[in-house]
Amino acid sequence: MGPIKHKALINVDLGEGYGNLKCGPDEELLPYISQANVACGFHSGDPLIMQSTVRLCKAHNVRIGAHPGLPDLQGFGRREMKLQPEELTAITVYQVGALKGFLDREGVPLNHVKPHGVLYGMMCRDYTVAEAVMKGIPKGIPVFGLAGTQMEKAAQDVGVEFWAEMYGDVKYSADGMLVIDRIKKHVLLLRRFRARLLIRGRSWKTEDVEKHVGQQVSTQSVTAVDGSIVQLPVKDYPITICCHSDSPGCLDIVKTTRTVVDKFNEEHGWS
Repeated sequence: MGPIKHKALINVDLGEGYGNLKCGPDEELLPYISQANVACGFHSGDPLIMQSTVRLCKAHNVRIGAHPGLPDLQGFGRREMKLQPEELTAITVYQVGALKGFLDREGVPLNHVKPHGVLYGMMCRDYTVAEAVMKGIPKGIPVFGLAGTQMEKAAQDVGVEFWAEMYGDVKYSADGMLVIDRIKKHVLLLRRFRARLLIRGRSWKTEDVEKHVGQQVSTQSVTAVDGSIVQLPVKDYPITICCHSDSPGCLDIVKTTRTVVDKFNEEHGWS
C-alpha cells in the first residue's frame, strides 16, 4: 500500500502512577514524544499526579490529551466491565473534565482524547461502546483510535475527528486487532540461596521495534503474531504511533521509535 501520507508523531501514556506508586519514567520519556495521554484517575493517576504531569508536559512542549479508562484501579483498566451506554458517556465526560481543570489552570489546551486499555479494545469491537464514549468527547477534540474498527465508524457518525494510531510496543492479531495484555509480560526468576523473587522485564529488542514501526509507516501493514501480513487501513488520517510507559524497556522502545520516525519524516519532507 505504500508509506503513510502524513508526518508520523509519537504518543505515550503518562501519569499512570497512584499516590506514592510510580508507573513509568515519565520525565525521561518526555524529550522523545510529541503527545501525552494523561491518566484521569479511573484506571490510574490521582489529582497531584495529574497536576505534575500536566506541568511536565507543558515544560517540554508536549501536547496533552486525556486518557480515560474503565473504573478499575486494581486491574489498571485492563479488565472488561459491563457498563450501560449512558455510564460510558458519563465516565468519559467526568475524566476528561478532571484533566481539563488542570489544563485550564496551566493555560494549556486539550489536544485529544485517547481511551485506555480494555476500553479501547471494547470500542474497537463494539459499536455501542464506541458511540457512547465518542459522545463524551468535547466538541472539536480529536480521538486517537484504531482505523478499520468500530472506533472509526462511531467517530465518523458522532462527528469526532479521527486520528489513526499505530503501535510501537503492541503486537497485532491476524484480524488487525491489538493483542492487549492485562499485565505486561515478565519473567520470574528465583535465585538459589536467596530469599527473594526477582522480576526481570522481557522487553522488546531494539531491532524488533525498528522493524515493527518501520513496516507500519513504510507499507501501511504489520506482521501479525501468526506471521501473516495484515494491511492497516489508515487511509488519509493523521498518524500517531503509541508506546507505553509501563512496557519493560520503555525508554529504549521510545528512543528507537523516535529514530525510525525521524528518519521516515525526513525522507518524506516532513520536518
